[in-house]
Amino acid sequence: MQNLCLFIVLAPLVGAIVTGLFGRDVGRSGAHWIAIVSVGVSFFLSLLVFWQIVIRGDEPYNANLYTWLESGGIDLHVGFLIDELTATMMVVVTFVSWMVHIYTVGYMHDDPGYQRFFSYISLFTFSMLMLVMANNFMQLFFGWEAVGLVSYLLIGFWFKRDTAIYANLKAFLVNRVGDFGFLLGIAAVAMYFSSMDYVDVFAQAESMKDVRISIFAGHEWSLMTLICILLFVGAMGKSAQFPLHVWLPDSMEGPTPISALIHAATMVTAGIFMVARMSPLFETSTTALSFVLIIGAITAFFMGLLGLVQNDIKRVIAYSTLSQLGYMTVALGASAYSAAIFHLMTHAFFKALLFLAAGSVIIGMHHEQDMRRMGGLRKLMPITWITCLIGSFALIGLPGTAGFFSKDAIIEAVKASHTPGAIIGYYACLIGVFITALYSFRLVFLVFHGEPRMDDETRSHVHETPAVVWGPLVALAIPSVVIGAIAIEPMLFGDFFGRSIFVDPAHDVFAHMHENYHGILGFIWHGLFQAPFLLASGGVFVAWYLYLKRPDLPRRIAERTTLIHKILVNKYGLDTFNDWFFAGGTRGVGQALWRFGDVALIDGIMVDGSAKMIGWWAGVVRNIQSGYLYHYAFAMIIGLLALLAIFVHRLFG
Repeated sequence: MQNLCLFIVLAPLVGAIVTGLFGRDVGRSGAHWIAIVSVGVSFFLSLLVFWQIVIRGDEPYNANLYTWLESGGIDLHVGFLIDELTATMMVVVTFVSWMVHIYTVGYMHDDPGYQRFFSYISLFTFSMLMLVMANNFMQLFFGWEAVGLVSYLLIGFWFKRDTAIYANLKAFLVNRVGDFGFLLGIAAVAMYFSSMDYVDVFAQAESMKDVRISIFAGHEWSLMTLICILLFVGAMGKSAQFPLHVWLPDSMEGPTPISALIHAATMVTAGIFMVARMSPLFETSTTALSFVLIIGAITAFFMGLLGLVQNDIKRVIAYSTLSQLGYMTVALGASAYSAAIFHLMTHAFFKALLFLAAGSVIIGMHHEQDMRRMGGLRKLMPITWITCLIGSFALIGLPGTAGFFSKDAIIEAVKASHTPGAIIGYYACLIGVFITALYSFRLVFLVFHGEPRMDDETRSHVHETPAVVWGPLVALAIPSVVIGAIAIEPMLFGDFFGRSIFVDPAHDVFAHMHENYHGILGFIWHGLFQAPFLLASGGVFVAWYLYLKRPDLPRRIAERTTLIHKILVNKYGLDTFNDWFFAGGTRGVGQALWRFGDVALIDGIMVDGSAKMIGWWAGVVRNIQSGYLYHYAFAMIIGLLALLAIFVHRLFG
């Protein structure tokens, strides 16, 4: 198992190094073949690991490969923990990444940074694998920061664009805020548990449940609540939860393949995975779970609303990602960790499908991204249309699709939860179903249906993209339909995560749900008469009526709800506030430090002041050195008198 894990994690790293350092030598075709084969090897070996751990039922593998540091009673290792949770994440990450690698051959065909892009996305895959396969907090933090670094490089891949540089700097700085909390949480674990190893820390979690610490004099905090909230602050940054979500929509400045990779399999899924991995810690603090649930509910509902007013095809899908991450976070707060990972898995397939379909449209439209200049592409790009439609059906939870099983499971789990604030999470998710259907099919109808709104020259050149582009769409469409039906029973009602996720019996929401579960067909039949399906159907109908039947109404509605529309277009003013308060405030502090510290203190007093003092003293000394003999004789007499006075004082004093 050790050698197998090393091959899985090192293959993408080798691909990244070869294509990055020797890209000119191997050429464009050599670069993509090396990268695709290396990630393909990781995928098939991950399937082998999945078969061994999940299907065959082998014992989880937990071993240290290398000791990096031993200090103060804490050992820092590089090692792997391979259980059902890890194996699932490995398959999802490598499969989606593999599809993105293949798709990139067509999408980035004419880009001058071709080899560099393949190097980055292979490095991204390596970083995410290091994160999910870690068996200790140190290695987790390494992977955590590595995916952040590579996302910075990829969002700003087209570095000659000012918007791309702004976006990657924004992502970097916002994630630093979250990572600061995450690092404090890890430091608290090291301080109070005297270990960084998962198994050791989780074994002590229950005994630390009642420990209270004093951060400020006179105020005591629950140690476990503090640790869990600090760790979750890191997840708020990586998984783009309110208010640290602001970087994710701007990440669309990167090429479309990386948008799919960030939003589906890497980066944003890291926070969800981390909280699920830390379930033994979170289960000790109801306060932390409630905090997680409320943050997820806010993100699921309010970020979904923003998708209604976006006109950029990629930004609509980006806000969809924010909302769906909110669903997963709500599930985590309800102790439905398996439902969160289940939705993470299904979402990875259909969200990657939607992003790559959007990229196919962008290629066909000669890099036009405004949906208002599209329309009627259904007949011109039939494969892209049908795969995008499948992805949209999965996103809104059409009964039978993958998204239906995972999203309905989350809604039912939150409904059954006794976590404080669960009722808020339930209604946020429920109303979010209608919003999701409305913005999803707004996109479908504006892009693929109705009358074409592009100019004649563009329309004459629109055609279906090559097989290297639509092939991954078809490959992703298949699991977007079937994976939910395959995985729901073992993941939610079986013992799939029994050895990797811990749930306090008092928080077990699936025990009640299992009693009312009567198989896949029963789940589908039950879903046809429940509120989520009715709300999703209503959202599709409203989208059809507004954007196909009465396309004049959206403008009139916007004019009559000017204030609400302006708030949504301005994204609740959060970007404006951040630019004014944090960015502007930081620049103001910098200006003040420069003006009073650099100019006044260092230059004015220390540097220029020293020079002026020497000049003044030189002027005084210059008056003494007059060149007249009687001045020197007078000075000598004064000096002799002074020496005589000192001598008399010492002799008779």
